[in-house]
Amino acid sequence: MDMLKFVIVPINREGHVFIGAFLIASFILGILWAPLGWLGVIATCWCVYFFRDPERTTPDKAGLVVSPADGMVTSIEEATPPIELDMGDEALTRISIFLSVFNVHVNRVPIGGTVTTLEYHPGKFFNATLDKASEENERQSAVVTTEDGKKIAFVQIAGLIARRIVCNLNEKQTVKTGERYGIIRFGSRADVYLPKGVNPLVIEGQQAVGGETVLADLNSKEDARTGIKH
Repeated sequence: MDMLKFVIVPINREGHVFIGAFLIASFILGILWAPLGWLGVIATCWCVYFFRDPERTTPDKAGLVVSPADGMVTSIEEATPPIELDMGDEALTRISIFLSVFNVHVNRVPIGGTVTTLEYHPGKFFNATLDKASEENERQSAVVTTEDGKKIAFVQIAGLIARRIVCNLNEKQTVKTGERYGIIRFGSRADVYLPKGVNPLVIEGQQAVGGETVLADLNSKEDARTGIKH
């Protein structure tokens, strides 16, 4: 049974319409010309793969900030949080994670607490790996305030081909670390802003796993980590 769960991964409900459309298109293309039908089948399989929604095991410790998404940590730098969040002009440590079209795109809450701010900002669709994507691309921003009053801002950012951000959070909602809260279609980016004085526990170039990889520990004084490429 455990092996079956590993092979058969649940599909996020946001993908049902797309998968159905791909199946219908494949059937029509197959009637027109068999090779096109097979190409449609391959595309449908990719669509199923894209919308996979695997279970994750989230570390259970107060103060841990986990990755909101699967993908590569492309930058760790000081940056001002999105202006619409009204968090001031002070620069905070921003961890940016790029999601390719092959990553799981279901997003997860980075830390438990209460959703105190939700803001949508329309924008452009630059490549999500670019620095300016954080400021100029379409985005959905949120802030969770922990029980001890610390604020963690996290942002879903549309990419070059991502045209749809889904956020299922509500203001004043109580959330748990690692629980699902939305999805971005198709390539995209996720940013997390750490409170002042909190060091990141990941490094640029590292692959993060949504809901599992620890980005930071609010209760730790550990120095920022460094890494070596092999």
